[in-house]
Amino acid sequence: MIWYLILFQILSFQEFEANTNTSHLKFDIVLKDKIIGQLETTKRIKDSKIHYHSATNITTRIITEINVNYNYNVVFNNNNLKKADVHITVNNKPHAETNTEWLQNQYIITQNNKKEKSIKDPIHYSTILMYFQEPENISYCFSEEDGSINTIVPLGNHTYKKINAKGKENIYYYKNGKLIKAEIDGGLVSFQIITQ
Repeated sequence: MIWYLILFQILSFQEFEANTNTSHLKFDIVLKDKIIGQLETTKRIKDSKIHYHSATNITTRIITEINVNYNYNVVFNNNNLKKADVHITVNNKPHAETNTEWLQNQYIITQNNKKEKSIKDPIHYSTILMYFQEPENISYCFSEEDGSINTIVPLGNHTYKKINAKGKENIYYYKNGKLIKAEIDGGLVSFQIITQ
């Protein structure tokens, strides 16, 4: 009887997942062949809105132990970015916060509670989408983290280079339209994210 109840709960959960149209991805964060963290991201579709959430936890030692957490919440509606919130903590203390919101025909971008800039053109593709969707025929993406427009350069063989506003380059590798690996220039350290 207990096995029947467990099986029923598993099937009910799978049916709930199918009805809410949710996708989960998990990646290991690797530095010098050692796993130093995890990245988990979710895409949930409901009506015309797509909600993305990404949580990253990295623990490593440079001079002292460092724990970095990235938390992204991004909403698209009818293929246009509507809102993006990014919170970064270092050793459990607030480090950076960037909020982007579509208001009165433009994006208002606020960093650390100060209005920094606005963008008037609609945004159809942002960095978080790179986890879920190969950027075929896409030349630019919006960086939720710093509120800038990044360049995407196809390198062939389903590989892409993303160049941020500071000139740092990340390389993304896809197979069957899915991200399998990325090489990230994180400033102080460079690391890889590898699908689990």
